[in-house]
Amino acid sequence: MKLSITIPTSLKDITLKQYKHFLKVQEENNGDKFFDAKMIEIFCKVPLKEVILLKLSDSQEIIKILSDMFDQKPALVHKFKLNGVQYGFHPQLDDLTLGEYIDLDTFIGDWDNMEKAMNVLYRPIVAKLKDKYTIKEYEVETDVDLLDMPMDAVMSSIFFFVEFRSGIVNNYDELFGAGGDKSLDAVSVFNKKWGWYQSIYALAQGDIGRFENITKLGMHECFMMLSFMKEKNEVEAKQIKNKFK
Repeated sequence: MKLSITIPTSLKDITLKQYKHFLKVQEENNGDKFFDAKMIEIFCKVPLKEVILLKLSDSQEIIKILSDMFDQKPALVHKFKLNGVQYGFHPQLDDLTLGEYIDLDTFIGDWDNMEKAMNVLYRPIVAKLKDKYTIKEYEVETDVDLLDMPMDAVMSSIFFFVEFRSGIVNNYDELFGAGGDKSLDAVSVFNKKWGWYQSIYALAQGDIGRFENITKLGMHECFMMLSFMKEKNEVEAKQIKNKFK
């Protein structure tokens, strides 16, 4: 039987859903013939029972093409079309709300929930003017729509955000722990157990009724206030300590 296989050669030819499936298989089987067969099944969309009929030389060539594809580092993908809807990368990450930044920061390193991070970065375009565009307001429950987004957009946006977050860490060095840890340090965050919750608590002055409104404030506005609160607490702590010397 002659088997016709379409082999993806670019990350834009595979989806986030396929890649997540591949990672699950990789956790259980790595470096054996079954894993190679599953890799071809997932990315070439060929039933496993047909993959095992391939010549060894043919399957090895396909695996090499797929492996080379994952070595690519794509440039940032600004737009892509999915299910008839055009999505755009967030035009200005500095305009993220605190809630958007927290969701992005929380899920960007979690492949089980990567679509949640992508849901912050990529949203339907609602208006365009030449090269400029605006995107839809953030909606948490729409993350499943992005499981079929192309992997070149996923990978390029991860690289971009990592660099962006490094800038945030440098600009608010007094807030972030050594090495750019994702949580705020012990002065602003009670401990790693509570993470960002403690920051929202501090900004809301303990009023749980204000939590939702706090997450809708601008990221930089919140970080600036947290920086002020941290310095203020440190100065006051020193003054109290000096009184008892």
